[in-house]
Order: sequence, then C-alpha cells, then structure tokens
Amino acid sequence: MTRSDNIIKLLLVDESVDDAEQTISVLRNGGIAVRPARAGNEAELEAALEQQTPDLIIADLACKDLPLQRVHELAERGGRDITLIACGRGITEAAIVKAFRDGARAMMLRDSHEHVQMIVRREFEALTMRRNVRRLEASLRESERRCEALLDSSRDPIAFVHEGMHVRANKAYLEMFGFDDFEDVEGMSILDMIASQDADDFKSLLKRLSKGEKPPQRLNLKAQRSDGSTFDATMEFTEASYEGELCHQITFRLQAVDSNLTQELEAMRQKDLVTDLYNRQYLMSQLEEAVARAANGKTDQALLLLEPDNFKQVLDTVGLGNADVLLGDMATMLRRHAGEDVVAGRIAEHTFGLLLPAHDVDATRKLGEKLRNAFGEKIFEVGKQSISLTVSIGGALLGEKNANASTVLNSATTALRSSQNEGGNRLNVIDPSEQDKAAVESTRRWLEAIDHALAHNGFVLYYQPIISLHGAEGDYYEILLRMAGPKGEIPPAQFLPIAERNGRMPAIDRWVIANAIRAIAERERSGHKTTFFVKLTPQSLEDQTLLPWIAQQLKAARQRGDSLVFEMPESKVVTSLKPARAFAKGLEQIHCGFALEQFGSGLNSFQLLKHIPVNYLKIDRNFMAELPKHKENQDKIKDICDQAHHAGKLTVAEFVEDAASMSILFSCGVNFVQGNFLQEPEKILSHAVA
Repeated sequence: MTRSDNIIKLLLVDESVDDAEQTISVLRNGGIAVRPARAGNEAELEAALEQQTPDLIIADLACKDLPLQRVHELAERGGRDITLIACGRGITEAAIVKAFRDGARAMMLRDSHEHVQMIVRREFEALTMRRNVRRLEASLRESERRCEALLDSSRDPIAFVHEGMHVRANKAYLEMFGFDDFEDVEGMSILDMIASQDADDFKSLLKRLSKGEKPPQRLNLKAQRSDGSTFDATMEFTEASYEGELCHQITFRLQAVDSNLTQELEAMRQKDLVTDLYNRQYLMSQLEEAVARAANGKTDQALLLLEPDNFKQVLDTVGLGNADVLLGDMATMLRRHAGEDVVAGRIAEHTFGLLLPAHDVDATRKLGEKLRNAFGEKIFEVGKQSISLTVSIGGALLGEKNANASTVLNSATTALRSSQNEGGNRLNVIDPSEQDKAAVESTRRWLEAIDHALAHNGFVLYYQPIISLHGAEGDYYEILLRMAGPKGEIPPAQFLPIAERNGRMPAIDRWVIANAIRAIAERERSGHKTTFFVKLTPQSLEDQTLLPWIAQQLKAARQRGDSLVFEMPESKVVTSLKPARAFAKGLEQIHCGFALEQFGSGLNSFQLLKHIPVNYLKIDRNFMAELPKHKENQDKIKDICDQAHHAGKLTVAEFVEDAASMSILFSCGVNFVQGNFLQEPEKILSHAVA
C-alpha cells in the first residue's frame, strides 16, 4: 500500500469553521493523516463532490442548511461508495435512529476525541475492505472466466463433484465416457462412472469424504462408459470450489503407463534436481496448505529459512563449478538433522526452507539451534578443498494473525536478514504472540529509562539558532531535547511518544523549562541577550500550578519573562483550546511569549488567532519541501506573512535547507528562519538542575 493510500480524503459538512478545524486537529493528533475540505451549504457540497470523491463525509447534525438526508442523496448521486458519518453533541436515541435511516453508516460523539478517532479509523478500514473486496471479486470473476476457458480447452478429462454428484464436466470428460452434452451427466452420481467391481470401495471413499477426510491424491480403478464398456483409469483428486460450494476436482487418466512409474514421475516433479530436496513450487504449495490450517485455528506450525553466511566468499574458495556439490552436501545435512515430519526444500539459489508442521516456538528455536550448531561443526569436503561454514537462520510461526503465505515468507525473510545483519551464525524466530508481549516489555523498559532520566538529570538540551532576517536585537534559539542512553544520546522521537502516552510529559516539560531558564541566565551574565523557544505539551496545560511555578523560576533566576517563548503545534492548540487560551493569557501576565508551530495546516488557521493571544507563527514545514520548485507554496507563505504582519504577529520559517529558499523567504516577508542549512543544533554545556 502506498503512502497516499493511507491519507483519508475527508469532507466535513459543518457550518462552523472552528468545529471543523477541531475535528481535523483531533484526527491528526491521533496519527490519522487526512486531506480535508469543508462545505457549509448545498452549493459548496456539490462543488466539493465534483472536485474530488471523498472517502469519508462527516456531517454535523446541527447543520440547518444541509440536513443529513440531503447530504446522503448528493453523496450517492454518482453511485460512489462514500461513507457518511453523522456527528453531534448530546445526541438522543431518536436522533441516532433517524441518522441511520437518513443514510449514516456510523454515529460520532463530537466531544469525545477518542471516539472521533476510533470511528474514523473503523469506517476508513471498512471502506478500504469494501474496495478491496470489490477488486478481489472482479479479479475472481476474471480468474473464473479464464479457468472456465482453460477447463473447456483442456485435453484432460476433468469433472467437479459435490457430494458425489456432477456439477461441472469438460468436453474431454464427456467424450471419455461417451456423452454428448453436460446435461446428460448433470446431477448424475460419480458412482455411475465406476465399474461394479470397484463400486463398493468407491462408495466407502465418498462416505469418508463427506465426513471431511482428505481424498487420496490418486486412485487406480476400472471406469465405466455410458455403453457399459470399462477401462483402467487413474483418478486424481484436488480440493476445489465451484460457484461458492466446496467440491472435488476429479481428473481421469488412462493407465497407459505403469502406476509406479507415474508416482516416480510425480515425485520427480516435486524435487529440486541439485539438492534432491523439495523444490520451491512444492514447498510453497505446502506452505499455502499450512496457512489454510492456521486460518482455521491450527497452531504450532513454523517456517524456517536457512542460508550459508558469506556465500560469495565461499564460492570463491570452492569454485563456481563445485557450488552444486556444496549445496547437495548441505541438503544432506538438513535431511539428517531436520526430522522426518519436516518438509525441507530449496527455495532460492542458496536459500533452504523448512516447513515445521508440529513445532511451537520453543521446539522451532531448538531445531534452529540444532541446525546452526551442526553446520558450524561440519567440515565439508568439496573437490580438493576442506571448508567450514556457518549459517544464518530466520523463522516465523504461523497463526491466525499472519495466515497468509506471503506474510509468513516475508516475516521469515526479515528474521533471516536480521540474523545476517547481526554478524551471521545467528537464529531469529518471529512469534506474533511474543511480539505483543515484547511491545509491553519495551514500553516498561522505556518508562524505567525516562523515570531514571527525570530522577538523575539524564536529559540533554540542545539549541538551534533562529536567525532574524531583519536585524532583530539579541539571540534567538529553539530548545531541543535528547535523552542520555548507554550507547549515546537518544532522539526525542524514540521516547517522547511513550512518555506522552504514559503521563510523563508534565515532569519532562518542567525539567526542560528549569534548565532552559538556567541556561538563559548563564548567557545573559556573559552579556548575550537571549530568547529561548521552548516546546510545551497539552498535558502540561492541565496543570494549574505550572504558570506560578514558571514565574517563581524566573524570579529565582532574576530573568525577564520575555526571554521565554512557549510553542505548541496549531493542531494541539485547537483540540485544547480552552486550557491553551488560559495558559497563553497567563503568559502575558508574566511577559512570556507564545508561538504556534505548524501554522497554516488547518482549514482557516487565522481564525484561531481570534481566540488565543499569539506572538509568533512558525509556518508549517510542509510548505518548505523543495520550496524553489513550488510556486503555490511560495504564494501560501507570502499570504501567511501578509496576514500575520497585518495582525501584528512575527513569522518563523523552519527546516530551511538551501540558499535559494532563503532569498524566497526574505522576499515573502518572513521574519525569522531556522534549519540545519543555517546551523545544526548544538549541545547546551551547563550543569542540569533537578
């Protein structure tokens, strides 16, 4: 799936721009990528539907000019599959019933952020599934059409039998038994095609099949034509489906050759000629069967992949002509140590696959270690060379969660590459159930590290210059956070999401603020007038003691308030508007500044400035990507700057990565610029405070 497939094209039917903005911010804060549009009346809705087909429409029940039933009619007009979600506040039971009658697929509680995210995710997943099902159905119809054409043109006599009755037969089958048309055999029992001397045995076989037993791959018997004559035949059974019904595909073959020879030929078709193991085609067919069993609840199945380490260097030693000899010796080792129940095959040039039918994770790892040690101890005699080699092994357990042959094979390949990247001679086995446990354990370890960093000043501050394009007085920097780790500093993307989910951000915010104030004091004592931009998280806004604490920290350090600017993303401010407004007004009282990050990403970002006092607008980084090549982004930045300056706000452009962008930003009226092109972040060399 491409990245664009994960972006939800969202149309909001809402009279209030603020409410629409809040919904978008709630979704983005939940990690849901959306491409939004808004319609407040019928004309705007028709225009939006003509411009692009949305995935989801979220319609506010309070929208008087555009009732839900009319929204549904317009959305359905083109026969497109668009999910309609009704939303509102204080929704009654009667309103819910009416909404579903008017065409809504789901109901969303607007004031519950978690419910909004959950409903949008669920409905987009359902929409994606419906689209995939339609594609699969179309593909299935095309496959069935092709199969029908192949069946009719096949020279092999083939019939489909359901509960012992014919439901389909091709021309070769009819000719073999002396019938002119399928109507002559439709509904006829397959028993009528069996000579009397084999009828009882075949009847017993049909009874066993009806109880769910697997059919034999081949059955030798005497068949009977419509005129009563008989002939020796071999029946081949394959499980199949016809028009949605499970059935058996039966192929009749004349016994023109010795049955033992037929079996030998079939065995040869399944084998790899170099190693005498099963070939890739047979191994993959067995994997498909194992996956089907896993989907039906079968457990304790696994796939192992094995490759010799540094195979290119090994070939340089033994010579290309001896490569097949070496692979054959490796196959012999596999047969000797794998066990009789293991299906072993050559899946690629020097990759071996082992399908384990009755191995839990411990048994799988035990077998993998046994094979790894056996190869490590073996001396291979190849030509005149005596060589030793090691192997890397990767595996994946089969379960309901990954019941797909490609998924299992990809997981095993990932585990194999991980073994090789760790230096080779390793075993890695992926267990879906263990991955869930590992995620819980990983979170626990991260929280321990975060708590330890809070208790022992284990965080590190960096600062990156924010450069004035118009000669503003003093130095401006943005404060960036890292965490000290056993193998070096850890970037914030690795630990901050876990800290946010587990309520650690208020404590981290206070640590950053306290140490930022200390760093400012040190700089100003050295004669450098400094302003620090400090990031703040929504969780800290709920702390009523934070503002008095900041004031006390500034007073204790004898620092001016305007040396600090607190910044938050626009989307997070929208979803926490009331506490953010109270906090920003409190900052005004102690003369600290407030900045909106990622500004310009909403439907009408400047509407937010009517509700909250802001000093700086940090332009959304998406406008900065390859700025010289995108005239529309240049125009958008200029428009933001014009409106910002008219409102008395200063603008900051982040992520500046080239000189050409600098001149464009200057001409657009940007006040400050920031980015690695100008200067990379530097560590603050000062003593941390508790």
